[in-house]
Amino acid sequence: MGKRIISLSLAVFLTVMLLAGCANKGTSTTSDTGAGSKTETKTETKTEVTSSADQTNAADNAGLTVSWWGNQTRNERTQQVLDLYTQNNPGVTFDGQFAEWADYWNKLSTASAGHTLPDVVQMDYKYLEQYVSNNLLVDLIPYIDNGTLDVTGIDENILNSGKVNGGLYAIPIGVNAPALMYNKTLLDQNGITVKDNLSLDEFMALCKEIYEKTGYKTGAAYGDGDIFIEYTMRSLGSILYEKGKLGATQEQLQKFFEVYEKGISEGWMCDPSIYTERTIGTPEQMPLVYGSSPATMSWCAFSYSNALASLQNAAPEGTEIAMTTWPADDQKAANYLKPGMFFSVTVDSKNPEAAAKFISYWTNDVDANKILKGERGVPASAKVAEAIKDQMDQNQLKAVAYINNVVTPTSSVINPPAPEGSAEVSKLVDQLVEMVCYKQITAEDAAAQLFQKGNEMLAD
Repeated sequence: MGKRIISLSLAVFLTVMLLAGCANKGTSTTSDTGAGSKTETKTETKTEVTSSADQTNAADNAGLTVSWWGNQTRNERTQQVLDLYTQNNPGVTFDGQFAEWADYWNKLSTASAGHTLPDVVQMDYKYLEQYVSNNLLVDLIPYIDNGTLDVTGIDENILNSGKVNGGLYAIPIGVNAPALMYNKTLLDQNGITVKDNLSLDEFMALCKEIYEKTGYKTGAAYGDGDIFIEYTMRSLGSILYEKGKLGATQEQLQKFFEVYEKGISEGWMCDPSIYTERTIGTPEQMPLVYGSSPATMSWCAFSYSNALASLQNAAPEGTEIAMTTWPADDQKAANYLKPGMFFSVTVDSKNPEAAAKFISYWTNDVDANKILKGERGVPASAKVAEAIKDQMDQNQLKAVAYINNVVTPTSSVINPPAPEGSAEVSKLVDQLVEMVCYKQITAEDAAAQLFQKGNEMLAD
């Protein structure tokens, strides 16, 4: 397994080499911080570093707030690492704060407006540029230079994925890839095989077959906004978001909505009503693992490779969850390796030295990562990935094999971080998908509205 992990690291290095320039964009006077709240930018944020003696004292005596989004598995493992750090550093205590995906960004948006952000925040590639352009994150380069933050185990090209305009604002803490999770037990029982690299037409035909044989429907990334549509546009040779406009044509956007239109008309798409009382994005409430009957359940879930453990844990006893690629007509153009998540230090931290030291520990400590077991993705540090390979559970080993053997040979460079205005567009996509699923508008109408309103949102 060691060779596989090493080969993964090398593959990621090659892929992320092309990412360094993706985030190098100019700043703007206002930006959406992840939930529609606008925050004024400052003209400049400077990181001041204390003397070496003061650094040691500050980093060893602190109360830090660490915030992340996640599921129960992630919450438990993260808290164990925080407790271990305090055990080894008695002067440092933590207030661990976690939330589901949507609530997480809402809370950060509110905190940013009042300048009460946590010391350390889990950051997503999608929102990195927006937070940097609003001067909400600390440039970590000075803490690397003074030895507080050790990144020697991370290849420079992976590290560059956290750079914006020459500053390093985020440390990668995992690597993953889009993954279609599915109920392998159900399909095996009905003699149905899922192959990798399905085209959209093949996927829809498979969905119809599964529905006719089992009654189980398809949950096609419902409520995930631009994630699936972005993937679909990539396969058509377009980037969903360009600076100040949509990068896809109206005809290309229509192809995405037609998946839902056809699924509803043929009966195999999950009705949006089943999501009414669920927290969308919560693994334990996904139709793949939660529901009272086949009519309220899905045979699949659009997710990422690092989510296998949480979905398997949430699945009914005796159910095996497997994974394959998201459907796309051009799989190489659509698929990508993704810096799964980052840790960033915010400008509101009263002790950035201690925050940077904690991120260094998270990145490099083998015992800590034996607890984490790559739940957020394969560790960015190749040394740590090699050291914990024997500690990984079967789900994580499957994820590593999936990235190595399925995604890496057939993928391309990830899109640049989403620009200002993308959060509003994402919400619009969700609304239009719902309207198509309720038969209130056609796929053609949805594409026309997205093209017009989406361009207006991005232009503003």
